[in-house]
Amino acid sequence: MNETEIKRIRTCQKEYFQTGATLPVARRLAALYKLKLAIQKYEQELLGALTADLGKSSSEGYMCEVGLTLSEISYMQKHLQRFAKEKRIMTPMAHYVSRSFTKSVPYGNVLIMSPWNYPVLLTLEPLVDAIAAGNTCMVKPSAYSPATTRVMKKLIEECFEEKYVALITGGRAENSCLLEQEFDYIFFTGSQAVGKEVLRRAAEHLTPATLELGGKSPCVVDQTADLKTAARRIVFGKYLNCGQTCVAPDYLYCHESVKEQLLGYIKAEITRQYGAEPLKNKDYGKIINEKHFARVSGLIDPAKVVAGGQVDRETLRIAPTVLDHVTWEDAVMQEEIFGPILPVLTYTSQKELMALINSRPHPLAAYYFSKDKQRIRQFTANVQFGGGCINDTIIHLATSHMGFGGVGASGMGSYHGKEGFDTFSHKKSIVDKKTWLDLPMRYQPYRKCNDRLIKMFLK
Repeated sequence: MNETEIKRIRTCQKEYFQTGATLPVARRLAALYKLKLAIQKYEQELLGALTADLGKSSSEGYMCEVGLTLSEISYMQKHLQRFAKEKRIMTPMAHYVSRSFTKSVPYGNVLIMSPWNYPVLLTLEPLVDAIAAGNTCMVKPSAYSPATTRVMKKLIEECFEEKYVALITGGRAENSCLLEQEFDYIFFTGSQAVGKEVLRRAAEHLTPATLELGGKSPCVVDQTADLKTAARRIVFGKYLNCGQTCVAPDYLYCHESVKEQLLGYIKAEITRQYGAEPLKNKDYGKIINEKHFARVSGLIDPAKVVAGGQVDRETLRIAPTVLDHVTWEDAVMQEEIFGPILPVLTYTSQKELMALINSRPHPLAAYYFSKDKQRIRQFTANVQFGGGCINDTIIHLATSHMGFGGVGASGMGSYHGKEGFDTFSHKKSIVDKKTWLDLPMRYQPYRKCNDRLIKMFLK
């Protein structure tokens, strides 16, 4: 799509928003209902496209993308009336007589930029929140997942006029053109490097933004953990979508006293979940393209492989891999892996472990496996991360009842459910002052006799 078309659609959406057509809650609910029906209509096409782009099985595609998107719509349909209502707020005596309230209003015309690793979920779920809040939206999926983008474009064009919601196709040129436009809000999911550029471009227009990024998310297993369960849940979270999940455990820190036993369980779980030859498992995904395949496979040190390590360039598959005796100097620890490689490190002191994690850029997620409540409290209170789980991995993002987002280098802002509605809304604070009483003490000329009353009201 060329620059002229992008500018035309943006102008059209801004003008449409200014008519007030998206403000009525009934209009928003109707749009969500229409989107839900369209997703259900194109469900099989979406699942097929996810298989084409990422090798996802239909079960994984529904569980991790289509189903979660439908769940978010259902949540919004149930709660939107309440979210959109004015909220009465306590009024201080100094404002006597008046009524104070907050009113959530849409930002206006928003831009949603989504990545390739969960192209349905990370495109349509923020769109659900933006529509629920009453915005018009321009949506830009990644060029790396073309099959899914084609289906979503057909779906959105069937649901919405482009003055309300429009999906923009293309690559870097289109991304750059979109970021040159003046939007009322930008929602970006992707890498830290691109996130910095998005924020820089947003700042040129003083546009508020949410950044959903990533980072090296640690997974800690202490000496009290249920090792079999830990292994099963770590293998699930790490190798789901061939490791291409922003909240996947990036590396494993286990107490040195349980490392060998835990590694044994992890190896057994890889075989149990993916078979003796994972590269032949039709339900195991693939790396998105040759560029990322070369990068991820280049992080495998053959001398440190204790499980997996096999690669297939033709199918862009890398077997679930475990690396042992890893240090922070290794190449695999210098960047977010975003692939099916699990480096294993050990620790002896929880205090030193927490200090080390906190000394590095704050991760999007963190996971802690333990039966020790005191250690769990110490970890969750003292380690900085976006969100996470105790005795599990990644499931904290699969709910509309809690916000999801990063902190520091892993992002800013959050969404899902009420948090998503709030993200795409501006909350106005309003005082409705009555006219039948007007206390004179605030007006000039000031009199000493009023000072005592002013102090009484403002204590």
